[in-house]
This record gives sequence, structure tokens and C-alpha cells, in this order.
Amino acid sequence: MADNAVLVRALQAQQLPVLEQEPLSRHTTFRIGGPAAVFCLPETPAQLLRTLEFCRQQGVRTYLLGNGSNTLFADAGFDGAVICTVEMKHPVTVTGTRINAAAGASLANVCREALHHGLTGLEFAFGIPGTVGGATYMNAGAYGGELKQVITQVTFLDEDLKARTLPLSELAMGYRTSRFEQKGGIVLEAEFQLAAGDPAAIEARMQELMARRREKQPLELPSAGSTFKRPQGAFAGALIEQAGLRGFTVGGAAISTKHCGFVVNLGGATCADVVRLTDEVARIVYEKTGFRLEREIRVVQ
Repeated sequence: MADNAVLVRALQAQQLPVLEQEPLSRHTTFRIGGPAAVFCLPETPAQLLRTLEFCRQQGVRTYLLGNGSNTLFADAGFDGAVICTVEMKHPVTVTGTRINAAAGASLANVCREALHHGLTGLEFAFGIPGTVGGATYMNAGAYGGELKQVITQVTFLDEDLKARTLPLSELAMGYRTSRFEQKGGIVLEAEFQLAAGDPAAIEARMQELMARRREKQPLELPSAGSTFKRPQGAFAGALIEQAGLRGFTVGGAAISTKHCGFVVNLGGATCADVVRLTDEVARIVYEKTGFRLEREIRVVQ
């Protein structure tokens, strides 16, 4: 039987960073979610491994969280241990045209490091509000680029908590998916292969894409980014607009009036609001267009 109290005492005895009843709304870009019974912030792979081992020993279920940019936690919270990797930021190292980045490093910082060393290939990721671990897990992408185009290998903890390194060819990276989503595993580090480029041109492209984001996306309101996966042969935002749902609301959640592909938190939105809204939008879009929309955001109960 799971015992959160025993787990917390064990983590504290080992001086592993842990909080109790931590509001998950503080750790997601949606700003939604009840408390985590146990909230862990390991700073190194060794701390992460020990935390996971203790969780298994006590039978406590776990959820791995990065920057929380694609996650919607239940209003009741999470009754196990949420393990947040944002403190696992180091190292980000550059060797020639290759960059190695830890799971907790933000994609934006990795992009800045690439710019600093005159390396091109990651410009599309500048502005994606996620960590290396989370972005690898879902093969994040934007503006025609995706991580599988630049990742060469990933080091991770497998289902037995053993460290392994696999090349891109064995990562099953597809549209918003990877072997980690399909088979499990916890990303520790990713290696990116870039190319030498002109720093001025790299920076110009990064700023151009960031300006496009600010112009077209509702960055001024809490959201989880693109809410629905892109259906084959269409774009989710265009289908939602076509169905007449721009600005559609349920409680404090709404389809953005700026970009119909985004659900935003107008203030006080709950997980239940977002789930009801996305279910209703998917139903209406299917009735009016024949396309089925699937949530891209992960709903964690």
C-alpha cells in the first residue's frame, strides 16, 4: 500500500528536495491544478534515481514533470509524487557542432547557447516553452521543424531505472510522440547535431519566429500551447474557427480569440472547464467538418 508520509520522511532523511501538498498550478503554464501530495525537485541524475527508487519502495505512483507547458493537472491534484526536473539544468555543453543538454534545461536556453556558438538548426525551437526532457518526450516542433531533425541520441532511465543511451533511429520519434511516450523511460540528456552558421542570420531567424509567436499566439494569457494535435489534411485552429467557435467558453476556459488552436485560462479556469470545453469543441468540429480532433495536452488525474 502506498505511503506518502513514509516516502517524505525517507526523502528528507537523504536530504532530497521535497515539498508536501504543493499546488500544481504553480508549476504549469496553464496555471491550473490541485496539490501534489509529494513534490520532488531533484537537481542531479543521482538525486532523480534515488527519488524514483524510494517511490517504488513505498509503492507511490509518480509523474515526471518538466516546465509544465503541455500538462493539465486535475483539480483534485495528484495523490502520488510529482517529480519535477526543472532543476536538472546542467550541463549544457558544446563540442564542435554538437550540443548536449540535460533534461531540465529550457529549449530557449539551448537555442541561445547554439546562437552563442554560431550553430544553426534549432531556431524553430526558440520560444517553445518547454524543457529538453519534455520536448524530447513529445518530439516538440514548430514552424516546420521538430526535434527529431536535430537529435542524435538520448540518455535516459529505462523501466528498470538503468541508464541507457539510444540513437535517434531507436527513439521512434514521430508527430508529437516518441518511444518514451510509447514504452516509458525518463530522459536525462539529449544530444543535438547542428551546423555552423552565421550568428547574425541565426539571431534574425530566432527573433522573426518569436515575433510571429507574439503576433499570432495568446502569450499574454495562461495556456498549454497548441491544445489539439494537427489532424491529417487540416489544421486544428482553422477547423475550430470554421466551426464558429472562436471565443467559445466553458467556465474560465476559452478558445482564444487570437488563435483558435489555443485554449486559454481567462482567470480561475479549472481542469474540468478545460476538459469540458475541449470535448465539446471536438464534438462540434466533427459534426460540422468531419475531422476528429485529439487533445495534444496531457490530462493528468
